[in-house]
Amino acid sequence: MDMSGLNAAFGEYSKQISGNNAAEQFINKVSNKDYANATDEELMEACKEFEAYFVELMFKEMMKTVPESELSSGANTTLVNYYKDELVKDVAKQSVGQSNFGLAQTLYEQMKRNYEV
Repeated sequence: MDMSGLNAAFGEYSKQISGNNAAEQFINKVSNKDYANATDEELMEACKEFEAYFVELMFKEMMKTVPESELSSGANTTLVNYYKDELVKDVAKQSVGQSNFGLAQTLYEQMKRNYEV
């Protein structure tokens, strides 16, 4: 199974999001794995990770619409942002685990069909 197209897409996407550490870590994790001999469970797990990452990005964009408090100071803001990012990651993973958005299943079915896994 040739996964070069998928790896090329991740490479192109990583150029577009350069500077976003979480995005770069996710892209490196996924693109460095060879899914040519992946089992159905490994492939579905990768699809679920992508869905969780997508939901995490969606939540972060939604949070940008909420006005910040005027009482925020530099040190507190940095600390709050760190924990807020970690909280958003956890909530995204839990959301994907508890509900079915359908993105992971659709991606899984398409990868099986296109790459004949």
